[in-house]
Amino acid sequence: MARGRSRRALGSVAAGFVLAGTLAACGGGDSGGPPTLNWYINPDAGGQAEIAARCSEASNGAYTLSTSILPRTAAGQREQLVRRLAANDTSIDIMSLDPPQIPEFASAGFLAPVPEDVAERVTEGVVRSAVEQSTWEDELVAVPFWANTQLLWYRKSVAEAAGLDMTQPVTWDQLIEAAQEQDVLIGAQGARAESLTVWINALIESAGGSIIEENSEDPEQIQLGLDSEAGQRAAEIMNAVATSGQVSPAFSTENEDAGATGFEGEDAGFLVNWPFIWSRALAAVEAGTMDPSVPEDYGWALYPRVEADEPSAPPLGGISLAISDLTDDPALAYEAAECIVSEENQAYYMTTNGNPAALASVYDDPEVLELYPQAPVILESLDLAAPRPQTPYYNEITVGLQRAYHPPASVSADTGQAAEELISAVLAKEQLL
Repeated sequence: MARGRSRRALGSVAAGFVLAGTLAACGGGDSGGPPTLNWYINPDAGGQAEIAARCSEASNGAYTLSTSILPRTAAGQREQLVRRLAANDTSIDIMSLDPPQIPEFASAGFLAPVPEDVAERVTEGVVRSAVEQSTWEDELVAVPFWANTQLLWYRKSVAEAAGLDMTQPVTWDQLIEAAQEQDVLIGAQGARAESLTVWINALIESAGGSIIEENSEDPEQIQLGLDSEAGQRAAEIMNAVATSGQVSPAFSTENEDAGATGFEGEDAGFLVNWPFIWSRALAAVEAGTMDPSVPEDYGWALYPRVEADEPSAPPLGGISLAISDLTDDPALAYEAAECIVSEENQAYYMTTNGNPAALASVYDDPEVLELYPQAPVILESLDLAAPRPQTPYYNEITVGLQRAYHPPASVSADTGQAAEELISAVLAKEQLL
């Protein structure tokens, strides 16, 4: 049972749901051995498992940190964790959480409180946006681990031919015009997936608005900003990109990986995407499947602006560490979490797995700067980045957005209002997604 705290089933999880089969209890290792802390991680290139081994050794026998891999998609990760936590599964000690899930888990009573001294240590020197997306109701409820953001990637040869000064901010309108003049592709994520919500949120935030204008724990009191002036401008840009004639034929199914593939081709021009674009290209060169001249033509800049005189609000992602309210030893779990997010481990994770650190000092690391010459721009982007809507009802909102705004070529001046009506009806339990 939760330690004296209310545990509510999540809005989209059936009450009384239990897992099939027997759930494993928190292991204590062999008799007389150190206790085992189970860390449920998102799939990566092995970096979290290596950090777990490092922290186990550094604990000097205080604990052994074991990892269990969650499904690849954010939705799949959420589903598995929610099912286990709702069924009072005590095998979970630490979770690598996608930040939009944090308010939902915190509101449900699934997360152990962060001690004040721990909160002070794990937020010192951390980028503002990573702290913000690990916070719910003015309290830190998870530990920032790594913080991702999207950049504007461009082919230097194309930008030069188009006469764009990429040392200065550029707008979406300028990119569309340049792509049409040079007959090159402009890439974004048009698939009906979480990546579409990421794009919508960045456009609305960059236009000065928010998907949620007035937040509330009462779903029927949430006020949406999709039909606002900022929402209308975001819809206009989304449609303009999708109907520009300069997107791939499969744009409505294009995810981050497909966008990266397009940017590697001969027709590449501009792309908004995460920093993995760079490490992916270097790996291809090393494997002999890409000519070195391709990444040599890569340039990077801050996310495009909606309006020339207003800074952009780039997408924000990453992972935060949450401690389960059911863990047998929350103090030990937080000790392990602090080890995981140490400066040394964040630098290791960025240089080996390509995931940007949440700790600003990592961006001064010589090895990081050597591997990622765009590191200063990533840090600047993280300072500007805006989280996706922070609400316990995020799942309902993101699925509603993906229904209303897909395909992007169909988005119009009426889409915002239609999306508001759909999501409001879902939140009021008057309609199902």
